[in-house]
Amino acid sequence: MKRVSSHISLASEAEINLDLSRLIIDKPRFTLERKRSFDEQSWSELSHRQNDGFDSVLQSPAFPSGGFDSPFSMGTHFGCGPRPLVNEAWEALRKSVVYFRGQPVGTIAATDHASEEVLNYDQVFVRDFVPSALAFLMNNETDIVKNFLLKTLHLQSSEKMIDRFKLGAGAMPASFKVDRNKNRNTETLVADFGESAIGRVAPVDSGFWWIILLRAYTKYTGDVSLSESPDCQKCMRLILNLCLSEGFDTFPTLLCTDGCSMIDRRMGIYGYPIEIQALFYMALRCALQMLKPEGEGKEFIEKIGQRLHALTYHMRNYFWLDFPQLNNIYRYKTEEYSHTAVNKFNVIPDSIPDWVFDFMPCRGGYFLGNVSPAMMDFRWFALGNCIAIVSSLATPEQSVAIMDLIEERWDELVGEMPLKICYPAIENHEWRIVTGCDPKNTRWSYHNGGSWPVLLWLLTAACIKTGRPQMAKRAIELAESRLLKDGWPEYYDGKLGRFVGKQARKFQTWSIAGYLVARMMLEDPSTLMMISMEEDRPVKPTMRRSASWNA
Repeated sequence: MKRVSSHISLASEAEINLDLSRLIIDKPRFTLERKRSFDEQSWSELSHRQNDGFDSVLQSPAFPSGGFDSPFSMGTHFGCGPRPLVNEAWEALRKSVVYFRGQPVGTIAATDHASEEVLNYDQVFVRDFVPSALAFLMNNETDIVKNFLLKTLHLQSSEKMIDRFKLGAGAMPASFKVDRNKNRNTETLVADFGESAIGRVAPVDSGFWWIILLRAYTKYTGDVSLSESPDCQKCMRLILNLCLSEGFDTFPTLLCTDGCSMIDRRMGIYGYPIEIQALFYMALRCALQMLKPEGEGKEFIEKIGQRLHALTYHMRNYFWLDFPQLNNIYRYKTEEYSHTAVNKFNVIPDSIPDWVFDFMPCRGGYFLGNVSPAMMDFRWFALGNCIAIVSSLATPEQSVAIMDLIEERWDELVGEMPLKICYPAIENHEWRIVTGCDPKNTRWSYHNGGSWPVLLWLLTAACIKTGRPQMAKRAIELAESRLLKDGWPEYYDGKLGRFVGKQARKFQTWSIAGYLVARMMLEDPSTLMMISMEEDRPVKPTMRRSASWNA
């Protein structure tokens, strides 16, 4: 089995000794206060940039001209990376930009003109736009990100009806499109809150991504006026109100239906999927930094503190799986009662799938796909585990273990095209039961073990945060060998990710943006700070004294 060295320095001695006068120093600085964490200790060795001129990129007058003076739109490259590929990627990304009344407001999902059916690939998806937004931010083009945040904020107040049922006020749209009436010469934004989606499922992750992107914009630009505006403060409170409301649930995790996230089809993730829990945790921490501690904000800050305290404990203890924990579960007793129960979820050891015993290395670990009463989903999900590292939901030791696992199981999880959305694929009778015989989610395809280039930026972020840039470099080089040649596909099929997906759209915007963000992060690791969260002190809930305290 191939191994990837995690201790090789990204920069050669010659690169480190580059003339410092070539570095761009007028880039916006991060202004939010932070303390130096263990994650940043290796960054000083990595933070170097190279600038190579580049004649022209498809420029729109709506974008700030200053954006093209930054290093990342000028064909920068590490090592001997293919400069034309970066130029092609920027040109393709700009072709996907959507304009509303003359202003850029997002990027469409795909610009594959060869496809007869457009479906909803001509819309701006909230989750899809995040890597595009990060790419534009890193390129000092902030207007499109600010416009997107404001437009989706206003769409939140739209009437949200599916059949005769009204969604909660805090629900954010899955996507929107610009409806142009040529006769009246008008433009209107039309949102989709799930009423047009496959299975009619509302997106749980949209609101979390919106909060995360708002923090990234604030941290990168230093402009707090947007996040502190009454509209943004209200938007955050409405989103959080949906998640922090009291109910019948006995767990701090968020109960979800199938198809409510990036995996938007039936794939057996109903319950407490790791992707949603990790995004939930990160959004709570982002909101905690941006909510104003007065009025209603004070109440929400207290609620967030209480929820984070419980959620952190729950996830780090019950969702975590490594070799010792797998052995413990294998030896679990069942039908235990009382508070002293070890097998708290009454998991039946015989339900552990055979593949886990071979997949789990002695060195490494990961967050389970799902944990609920009498059920553990042992599948490895890329997005949830990468977000766990970036958000510091994972402890430093757990973050290292996740990266160790990726190293040990590189062929299975990365293969020839990063990165497997989940592992392993489900097939045969299990596929028929879990997916309902979904013809798109056949084994090793699409959401069922397919390889998604967009996940490259999250893998790179996790690699940088854990001090393993060489892993990211190798993954990026794998992607570079295929992406442009294959037309920037949405996903790849096969155990190794060798084949372009059988229904994959070409010129998929987030595949393009994910690659650009990954390269830019590797060239300037300090950019990770706008999305990364530091290891925090244990969050303690606010303790209130009873009325009899002073008696």
